[in-house]
Amino acid sequence: MTAWVNDGLPGEAGKGTAEYRARLLIVDDEQIALRNIEHVMAREGYEVQATQSGPAALKMLEARRYDIVLTDLKMEKVDGLQILKKCRSLYPDAEVVVITGYATVQSAIQAIKKGAYDYITKPFKLDEVRRVVREAAVKVGLKQENARLREQIENYQGKVKIITQDAEMQRLLETARQIAPTDCNVLVTGESGTGKELFARYIHLYSKRASGPFFAVNCGAFNEELLGNELFGHEKGAFTGASALKKGLIEMASGGTLFLDEITEMPLSMQVKLLRVIQEKEVLRLGATAPTGVDVRFLAATNRDLQEMIRKGEFRQDLYFRMNVVTLRVPPLSERKEDISLLSYYFLKKYAMMMQKDVREISPDVTAILMGYDFPGNVRELENIIERGVALSNGAAVETAHLSEDLRELSIRTFRKKEGRIPSLEEQEMAYIDWVLGEVGHNKTAAAQILGIDRVSLWRKLKKYGMDGE
Repeated sequence: MTAWVNDGLPGEAGKGTAEYRARLLIVDDEQIALRNIEHVMAREGYEVQATQSGPAALKMLEARRYDIVLTDLKMEKVDGLQILKKCRSLYPDAEVVVITGYATVQSAIQAIKKGAYDYITKPFKLDEVRRVVREAAVKVGLKQENARLREQIENYQGKVKIITQDAEMQRLLETARQIAPTDCNVLVTGESGTGKELFARYIHLYSKRASGPFFAVNCGAFNEELLGNELFGHEKGAFTGASALKKGLIEMASGGTLFLDEITEMPLSMQVKLLRVIQEKEVLRLGATAPTGVDVRFLAATNRDLQEMIRKGEFRQDLYFRMNVVTLRVPPLSERKEDISLLSYYFLKKYAMMMQKDVREISPDVTAILMGYDFPGNVRELENIIERGVALSNGAAVETAHLSEDLRELSIRTFRKKEGRIPSLEEQEMAYIDWVLGEVGHNKTAAAQILGIDRVSLWRKLKKYGMDGE
């Protein structure tokens, strides 16, 4: 993970060790204001450069990259909007915060629409400057982290891909690689959607049986009769309709691996037969008079509490001991938050290629929502969310508008204080209308429907607030 100043939160001294000092350019033609901000930001841990000259600021931007630019809006020769434009063209991932002594809605909105992150009005409070710059730094850090994740995904090789940077998952993978060549039976536990079958395939890939077959069967998908036929097979004429010999999956997996998913759904009578196969290394087809020898490694998975099922008599203890030589618990996605962004970009690339769409980004707002979500469906649910986002996206990024309504409700907008005061109702309404327009791609008809007003009323409000330029 890219570590920013003080654990990604510049300004909170003593809470972390700096691995990367965010670069900050300050531009203000008032010397006293410039020096005050420069001094405070340097103490916050930023790598700071400052200038009173707009033309000099343009040259500085051309000479090196800055993560954040804090610029006065009204200056002679070159103003803040020109600096904003230059910064956005050179460094799209950087953030610009504008300072204005003209606290008008029009000037602030103009700067925001042209790509500024936020604005600060004079006379400003240094605490407000600290907060806004810190938040901008976190956003830049997220963008850079996403770029790193995209690059990291390019390096994943192999037939079985377990995408992770979580420390516990790394230890689990190391254990899986250690036990893979031993040929012992393995029980994989974890919630539904965590990737238990993927772990089984991973063990098979690193085992001595890698060149042999790998079969998987969901024990909960069949009734007892069908599951028995699927696992053990039958002889020709064993029952009405059995017109040919059928090998079961156990026999077909000989020399390789058989993965029994949801093994706890297997009926007790079937558990007895499976136990005999494991002990005797032979299988008896339905209707056969003699068993057939098999050489199979068994891997099993469950999302249920096996000890509780044994106590209730729903699962055989002797089968449990045979299967539970080694247990691997796959943690839920809620316990491996570091993997959410990495997996999101993996799925983004996967579905963008499948759908032949040029979707390359996940917006910071979407990332924030995903990071705050518990994912009851785990990795499978995250994959579905990103697949939906790519399918609905018309641009280069997955935005909050492409998420389901339930997920969008997790994003709660708050209104920041300006000059130490709570915004007025008109200011809040203006901010909300601007946000809704952004969410619907400035489609005024769609925005009016969301706001619950007609298009004419929306037009009047836009004109009232000076927002009718687009």
